[in-house]
Amino acid sequence: MNIKVTVEELQAAGFPMGGEPLVALDLADTVMTVRDPPVDLIGTPEAGAVWWGIQARRLPPGPAPAPAAVRRLRTAVRDVLDARVEGREADPASVEDINATASSVPRSPRLVMTGQGVRQETRWHIEHGGNAALAAIAGEVIGLLARPERLELLRRCDSPDCSMLFLAENKRRKWCVGNVCGNRARVARHYGRTHSRDA
Repeated sequence: MNIKVTVEELQAAGFPMGGEPLVALDLADTVMTVRDPPVDLIGTPEAGAVWWGIQARRLPPGPAPAPAAVRRLRTAVRDVLDARVEGREADPASVEDINATASSVPRSPRLVMTGQGVRQETRWHIEHGGNAALAAIAGEVIGLLARPERLELLRRCDSPDCSMLFLAENKRRKWCVGNVCGNRARVARHYGRTHSRDA
Protein backbone atom coordinates (compact mmCIF):
# COMPACT_ATOMS: atom_id res chain seq x y z
CA MET A 1 0.00 0.00 0.00
CA ASN A 2 2.80 2.59 0.52
CA ILE A 3 0.45 5.32 1.83
CA LYS A 4 2.08 7.46 4.48
CA VAL A 5 0.95 8.84 7.81
CA THR A 6 3.21 11.58 9.14
CA VAL A 7 4.44 12.14 12.66
CA GLU A 8 3.10 15.69 12.42
CA GLU A 9 -0.38 14.35 11.68
CA LEU A 10 -0.24 11.98 14.65
CA GLN A 11 1.17 14.67 16.95
CA ALA A 12 -1.62 17.05 15.93
CA ALA A 13 -4.07 14.33 17.01
CA GLY A 14 -2.37 14.01 20.41
CA PHE A 15 0.02 11.10 19.84
CA PRO A 16 3.67 11.96 20.63
CA MET A 17 5.19 9.78 17.92
CA GLY A 18 4.48 7.56 14.96
CA GLY A 19 4.54 7.90 11.22
CA GLU A 20 6.78 4.89 10.75
CA PRO A 21 6.70 3.09 7.39
CA LEU A 22 4.91 0.13 9.00
CA VAL A 23 1.62 0.42 10.87
CA ALA A 24 2.93 -2.42 13.04
CA LEU A 25 5.63 -0.12 14.46
CA ASP A 26 3.13 2.66 15.05
CA LEU A 27 0.91 0.15 16.87
CA ALA A 28 3.80 -1.12 19.02
CA ASP A 29 4.57 2.49 19.92
CA THR A 30 1.06 3.11 21.26
CA VAL A 31 2.21 1.75 24.60
CA MET A 32 4.93 3.56 26.54
CA THR A 33 6.67 0.72 28.35
CA VAL A 34 9.24 2.82 30.25
CA ARG A 35 6.50 4.30 32.42
CA ASP A 36 5.33 2.53 35.55
CA PRO A 37 2.61 1.56 34.95
CA PRO A 38 2.92 1.55 31.14
CA VAL A 39 0.84 4.19 29.36
CA ASP A 40 -1.60 2.99 26.71
CA LEU A 41 -1.97 5.82 24.19
CA ILE A 42 -5.03 4.18 22.60
CA GLY A 43 -6.50 2.83 25.83
CA THR A 44 -9.69 4.90 25.68
CA PRO A 45 -12.36 4.39 23.03
CA GLU A 46 -11.91 7.99 21.89
CA ALA A 47 -8.13 7.78 21.51
CA GLY A 48 -8.42 4.40 19.80
CA ALA A 49 -10.98 5.74 17.33
CA VAL A 50 -8.74 8.69 16.45
CA TRP A 51 -5.64 6.49 16.00
CA TRP A 52 -7.44 3.88 13.88
CA GLY A 53 -9.07 6.67 11.89
CA ILE A 54 -5.66 8.09 10.98
CA GLN A 55 -4.18 4.67 10.18
CA ALA A 56 -7.23 3.48 8.19
CA ARG A 57 -5.90 4.69 4.85
CA ARG A 58 -2.88 2.39 5.25
CA LEU A 59 -4.98 -0.65 6.10
CA PRO A 60 -7.58 -2.82 4.36
CA PRO A 61 -11.13 -1.49 4.61
CA GLY A 62 -13.35 -2.78 7.36
CA PRO A 63 -14.41 -2.13 10.91
CA ALA A 64 -11.95 -1.07 13.59
CA PRO A 65 -10.74 -4.07 15.58
CA ALA A 66 -11.96 -4.92 19.06
CA PRO A 67 -9.78 -3.38 21.81
CA ALA A 68 -8.96 -6.78 23.37
CA ALA A 69 -7.74 -8.11 20.00
CA VAL A 70 -5.66 -4.95 19.50
CA ARG A 71 -4.02 -5.30 22.91
CA ARG A 72 -3.25 -8.98 22.32
CA LEU A 73 -1.63 -8.36 18.93
CA ARG A 74 0.20 -5.25 20.17
CA THR A 75 1.65 -7.22 23.09
CA ALA A 76 2.86 -9.93 20.71
CA VAL A 77 4.30 -7.43 18.22
CA ARG A 78 6.02 -5.50 20.99
CA ASP A 79 7.52 -8.71 22.40
CA VAL A 80 8.97 -9.97 19.11
CA LEU A 81 10.36 -6.54 18.16
CA ASP A 82 11.78 -5.87 21.64
CA ALA A 83 13.32 -9.37 21.58
CA ARG A 84 15.04 -8.55 18.31
CA VAL A 85 16.40 -5.23 19.60
CA GLU A 86 17.50 -6.82 22.89
CA GLY A 87 19.10 -9.87 21.25
CA ARG A 88 16.87 -12.39 23.01
CA GLU A 89 14.35 -15.01 21.91
CA ALA A 90 10.75 -13.89 21.59
CA ASP A 91 8.09 -15.69 23.58
CA PRO A 92 6.77 -18.54 21.37
CA ALA A 93 3.21 -17.52 22.34
CA SER A 94 3.85 -14.07 20.82
CA VAL A 95 5.01 -15.62 17.57
CA GLU A 96 1.93 -17.86 17.51
CA ASP A 97 -0.39 -14.90 18.20
CA ILE A 98 1.11 -13.02 15.25
CA ASN A 99 0.81 -16.06 12.97
CA ALA A 100 -2.78 -16.72 14.06
CA THR A 101 -3.79 -13.10 13.49
CA ALA A 102 -2.13 -13.00 10.06
CA SER A 103 -3.98 -16.14 8.99
CA SER A 104 -7.34 -15.15 10.49
CA VAL A 105 -8.35 -13.24 7.36
CA PRO A 106 -7.49 -14.94 4.06
CA ARG A 107 -6.79 -12.70 1.11
CA SER A 108 -6.72 -13.16 -2.60
CA PRO A 109 -5.62 -11.13 -5.61
CA ARG A 110 -8.31 -9.66 -7.87
CA LEU A 111 -8.19 -8.07 -11.29
CA VAL A 112 -10.06 -4.78 -11.49
CA MET A 113 -10.94 -3.09 -14.78
CA THR A 114 -10.52 0.69 -14.73
CA GLY A 115 -10.60 3.45 -17.32
CA GLN A 116 -6.80 3.27 -17.37
CA GLY A 117 -6.65 -0.48 -17.83
CA VAL A 118 -6.35 -3.47 -15.52
CA ARG A 119 -4.93 -3.29 -12.03
CA GLN A 120 -4.51 -5.76 -9.20
CA GLU A 121 -6.21 -5.39 -5.83
CA THR A 122 -6.19 -7.54 -2.73
CA ARG A 123 -9.51 -8.83 -1.44
CA TRP A 124 -9.62 -9.49 2.30
CA HIS A 125 -12.11 -12.26 3.14
CA ILE A 126 -13.61 -11.14 6.45
CA GLU A 127 -16.85 -13.03 5.95
CA HIS A 128 -15.71 -15.81 8.33
CA GLY A 129 -14.40 -13.60 11.14
CA GLY A 130 -11.11 -11.99 11.92
CA ASN A 131 -10.14 -8.37 11.35
CA ALA A 132 -8.42 -7.37 8.13
CA ALA A 133 -6.53 -4.45 9.73
CA LEU A 134 -5.00 -6.68 12.40
CA ALA A 135 -4.22 -9.39 9.84
CA ALA A 136 -2.43 -6.81 7.70
CA ILE A 137 -0.44 -5.54 10.68
CA ALA A 138 0.56 -9.10 11.65
CA GLY A 139 1.62 -9.65 8.04
CA GLU A 140 3.82 -6.55 8.21
CA VAL A 141 5.61 -7.93 11.28
CA ILE A 142 6.16 -11.27 9.57
CA GLY A 143 7.51 -9.48 6.50
CA LEU A 144 9.86 -7.36 8.62
CA LEU A 145 11.21 -10.30 10.61
CA ALA A 146 11.73 -12.34 7.44
CA ARG A 147 13.88 -9.66 5.77
CA PRO A 148 17.23 -9.47 7.61
CA GLU A 149 18.41 -6.39 5.66
CA ARG A 150 15.28 -4.48 6.71
CA LEU A 151 15.31 -5.88 10.24
CA GLU A 152 18.82 -4.49 10.72
CA LEU A 153 17.23 -1.01 10.64
CA LEU A 154 15.05 -1.70 13.70
CA ARG A 155 16.09 0.47 16.65
CA ARG A 156 14.84 1.62 20.02
CA CYS A 157 15.01 5.34 20.78
CA ASP A 158 18.33 6.37 22.38
CA SER A 159 16.55 8.33 25.09
CA PRO A 160 16.58 6.38 28.38
CA ASP A 161 13.10 7.80 29.07
CA CYS A 162 11.63 6.37 25.86
CA SER A 163 10.69 2.87 24.69
CA MET A 164 9.63 3.68 21.14
CA LEU A 165 10.78 1.59 18.20
CA PHE A 166 11.53 2.78 14.67
CA LEU A 167 13.19 1.81 11.40
CA ALA A 168 16.39 3.83 11.04
CA GLU A 169 16.27 4.27 7.28
CA ASN A 170 18.75 7.10 7.90
CA LYS A 171 21.64 5.39 9.71
CA ARG A 172 22.27 8.53 11.80
CA ARG A 173 18.78 8.45 13.31
CA LYS A 174 18.95 7.92 17.08
CA TRP A 175 15.59 9.08 18.37
CA CYS A 176 11.99 8.08 17.76
CA VAL A 177 11.04 11.68 16.96
CA GLY A 178 13.46 14.56 16.58
CA ASN A 179 11.08 17.17 17.97
CA VAL A 180 10.49 15.17 21.18
CA CYS A 181 13.38 12.94 22.27
CA GLY A 182 15.87 14.58 19.90
CA ASN A 183 15.13 18.01 21.36
CA ARG A 184 15.40 16.67 24.91
CA ALA A 185 18.83 15.20 24.12
CA ARG A 186 20.04 18.46 22.54
CA VAL A 187 18.82 20.51 25.51
CA ALA A 188 20.49 18.10 27.94
CA ARG A 189 23.80 18.29 26.02
CA HIS A 190 23.64 22.08 25.94
CA TYR A 191 22.83 22.22 29.65
CA GLY A 192 25.72 19.86 30.41
CA ARG A 193 28.19 21.95 28.39
CA THR A 194 27.14 25.32 29.79
CA HIS A 195 26.98 24.15 33.39
CA SER A 196 30.32 22.30 33.22
CA ARG A 197 31.95 25.55 32.02
CA ASP A 198 30.34 27.49 34.86
CA ALA A 199 31.64 25.00 37.40
